[in-house]
Amino acid sequence: MEFLASVSEIMKKAFEQAGYPSDNAGVVISNRPDLCQLQCNGAMALAKSAHKAPFVIAEEVAAALRDLGGEKVFSKIEVVKPGFLNLDAAPSFVAEYLRSMQADEKLGMEKCGPKKIIIDYGGPNVAKPLHVGHLRSAVIGESVKRIARFAGHDVTGDIHMGDWGLQMGLIICELKERKPELVYFDESFTGEYPKEAPFTISELEEIYPTASGKSKEDADYKAEAMACTKKLQDGQRGYRALWDHIMAVSVADMKKNYVNLNVDFDLWNGESTVHDRIPAMVSRLRSEGYAHESEGALVIDVKEETDTKEMPPCMVLKSDGASLYNTTDLATLEMRREQADPDQVIYVVDKRQSLYFEQIFRAAKKSHIVKDETKLDFLGFGTVNGKDGKPYKTREGGVMRLSMLIEQIREAMLKKIIENKENSGDTDIDRAAAEQTANMVALAAIKYGDLSNQASKDYIFDVDRFTSFEGDTGPYILYTMVRIKSILDRYEAQGGKVSDTVLGEAEGEDEIALSLQLTGFAKMAREAFEELAPHKVCAYVYDLANALNRFYHSTRILAESDADRQKRYIALLALTERVFETGIELLGFECPDRM
Repeated sequence: MEFLASVSEIMKKAFEQAGYPSDNAGVVISNRPDLCQLQCNGAMALAKSAHKAPFVIAEEVAAALRDLGGEKVFSKIEVVKPGFLNLDAAPSFVAEYLRSMQADEKLGMEKCGPKKIIIDYGGPNVAKPLHVGHLRSAVIGESVKRIARFAGHDVTGDIHMGDWGLQMGLIICELKERKPELVYFDESFTGEYPKEAPFTISELEEIYPTASGKSKEDADYKAEAMACTKKLQDGQRGYRALWDHIMAVSVADMKKNYVNLNVDFDLWNGESTVHDRIPAMVSRLRSEGYAHESEGALVIDVKEETDTKEMPPCMVLKSDGASLYNTTDLATLEMRREQADPDQVIYVVDKRQSLYFEQIFRAAKKSHIVKDETKLDFLGFGTVNGKDGKPYKTREGGVMRLSMLIEQIREAMLKKIIENKENSGDTDIDRAAAEQTANMVALAAIKYGDLSNQASKDYIFDVDRFTSFEGDTGPYILYTMVRIKSILDRYEAQGGKVSDTVLGEAEGEDEIALSLQLTGFAKMAREAFEELAPHKVCAYVYDLANALNRFYHSTRILAESDADRQKRYIALLALTERVFETGIELLGFECPDRM
């Protein structure tokens, strides 16, 4: 049970014993920590219905609380005008809760599943390099997946690539123009096609923008590209073989980038996955009356009477009969229902696509592509901007490749790590070890820098701030964790055993504050899942780092002469380390042993 839920149990009983409903008897963290740790404001809400002053109600509840043995839970029970109940948690109760956390695999979080959840994140187009715009979908989606799994759900992550459509036709068209002798363009060829691709990833990444540019200026070229697209989708052998090469080369490169971000997908599906099921789906939508012709196109009306804004129909087929993103997204939902029957599907996509996904969700529900009870969530994210407030670019003004961004942060972290070692007098620097550490800290800098912002908000990617070892940053979190690891290692080196230590009643102000911060983990983890909010994990681990560092600076831990007190300190640090490790695992990065 969550800590606040457990302390609220006795407060609810006190309200009921005093003759009042317990609906508003919840205990919350105090918004005046200088006065008390916890508070209950339920008496304020009851004043009108009870025809009593809230102060009188609070006094009656406080008396009932003491009669029920509330002093075992609260070391301070104080009524303050106009009717607040100010509370401090009893150190023995906190210690007991922390011991239950320590014994629990989920650190006190109750499983709220299992539901079947599919998370649609990533969404890159093949044959194009991943750029900074792909960062947020990958990082946020990965964290939401980890949070949902921690909550006990059965979660599947799907990259959902853009791998079918005009962009493929453009690449094939340009290849045909450059290398017409390739066997793929010989319609009479019946043998086996080469296993090696006729291009590298670098060539492929140059071919697409060239072809795209030509199609915008040359109508005949675009018509040829569209003809290539149709031949591909109709199953022409040579074009399908080329498509296989494009996919193999592109996906191999994508995987390298995602590995560098510690992002993993269970499914590597794309639009092409559902191509063959589109005709049957469209036929059903027509025959059952969900879709109708409008200006030559096939659409599903999704406007509702309660709409206050324009809600265009969801287009299923264009006027020329071609499918589009809407078609493949609906077909993908149909496939997901048949194959997995998920309770929830979460789309982690640019927030500017909110109207589009509202149309898709309504169309899917109206046409029974998904069940009425299936939850469809749009987790829209903001843009990554430079210090000028505009989308993040290279110094030359081009779109920043994701690989370049990662390398930029790695280099900055390596420089700082080496400088820190040199400033501390360490001249014997293991370059390989420093690079490995820099890689881990750089990933923390990137992911924490992104995830600490509420997903829907734009944010400024500030290399100097994100790589700082001070403030609300990934490196600061890791530096704090390394500090704990160092203390625990030294304790064992001095002959102590961390496994023999026991959590006890906190005494000093900073020890108490750290203990109370730990009690909030389960509530935070639940809310992070319910609200699809990785930034809540970041806020929690940052507050935990601050509490730990205050405790560290005010307490003689390894120099403590009282062995029992020292064991209590070490046990508290060991639990803190475990909570940190769990927190950063939810965010998708790891901590080095040294920095």
